[in-house]
Amino acid sequence: MLDTRPLLIQTDAGPTVTSDFPRLRRSTVTTLQVNLGYLCNLSCTHCHVNAGPKRTELMDLATVELVLDYLRLHNIRTLDLTGGAPEMNSHFRHLVTQARAMGVEVIDRCNLTILGEPGYEDMAEFLAQQQVVITASLPCYLEQNIEKQRGKGVYGESIRALKRLNELGYGRDPGLRLDLVYNPDGLSLPPAQQGLEADYKRELLATHGIVFNQLFTITNMPISRFGGMLLAKGLYQQYMDILRHNYSAANLATVMCRTLISVDYQGFVYDCDFNQMLQLPLIVSDRMRPHLADILRQDLAGNPIATADHCYGCTAGQGSSCGGALSD
Repeated sequence: MLDTRPLLIQTDAGPTVTSDFPRLRRSTVTTLQVNLGYLCNLSCTHCHVNAGPKRTELMDLATVELVLDYLRLHNIRTLDLTGGAPEMNSHFRHLVTQARAMGVEVIDRCNLTILGEPGYEDMAEFLAQQQVVITASLPCYLEQNIEKQRGKGVYGESIRALKRLNELGYGRDPGLRLDLVYNPDGLSLPPAQQGLEADYKRELLATHGIVFNQLFTITNMPISRFGGMLLAKGLYQQYMDILRHNYSAANLATVMCRTLISVDYQGFVYDCDFNQMLQLPLIVSDRMRPHLADILRQDLAGNPIATADHCYGCTAGQGSSCGGALSD
C-alpha cells in the first residue's frame, strides 16, 4: 500500500514538507538520464529547462567520464541524453561512441533543427552510424502551432531534418528508431496518445512523405519557462487544479523516477529531470546534495523518491514520462 503521508526532505534549513503527493520508492536503476547542458539553438515556450542560445552551462569531460564509469559499474541498459540541445556539448560524440561500444542503448533528445545548424551538418550521419535512438520534439504537425511554441522558421527546418533522417533509414530500418514528442500548448493535458499518433502518421506521410516509429505525449510541467508563464498570467493555480483533478493513482506504478536517475551538467544527481530543474536532490542518507561520484558504487533500490506538487503532472490523465503516456 502507498504511504500518503507528506514526504520530508532534509535540507540545510532542516526538514521540509514538499507536498501531499504519495510517497514513492525506487526500483532498480535501468536508465541514466544525463543533461549535457542548457545551451540550445532554440528558446521554446514549453521548455522546462529554460534552455537557449545564451546559456553557457555545459558538462565537462571529467563528468562525462564519470557518467561512463557509472554505466559500466551498474550495467545500465539505457543512456538518455538531453539538454538544451545535447549535441551542442563538445563531448557528445565521445560519450555516445563509448556508451555504444558498451552495448548501451543511447537516446538523443533532439530538437531536429540542430541537425541543420552550421557545424552540425554531419550529426545525422553520426547518429545513424552509432544507431542512436532519436526522440525528436515536434509539438504539433501543423506549422502555425509549432512556430507559436518554438519560433518562426522552425517548422520548415524540422520537416527537412525529418526527411533527412528518413533518407538515412530512421523510421524505416528496425535498427534506427525515430520517435516524436508532442507537448500541448496552453492549459490542457495531452490527448490520447494512440489516437494522436495515428493523426501524426497520417498527416506527416500525406503532406511530407515522412514516417516515424512512435509518438510520445508529454504533459507540460509547471516549472521553469512554462511555470513562469503561468505565474505571470495568473494561471498557475488553475493549471495545478487541472493536474490534481485528473490525478490517477494507477500511474504511480510506472512513473519514470522508479527506474531512472537524472544527472545535471555538473554531475549532481536527481530523481528526474524535473526535480533537477527545481533543485530537489536525490535522497541519500549521508549527502545533502549527492554527486554521481558519491553514489558510484551504491545500490539505490528501495530509496525514497523526492516528490512535490509538480509530480501530479506525471500522474494526471494517461500519465506522462520521457517515454510518453503511462496508460492507454
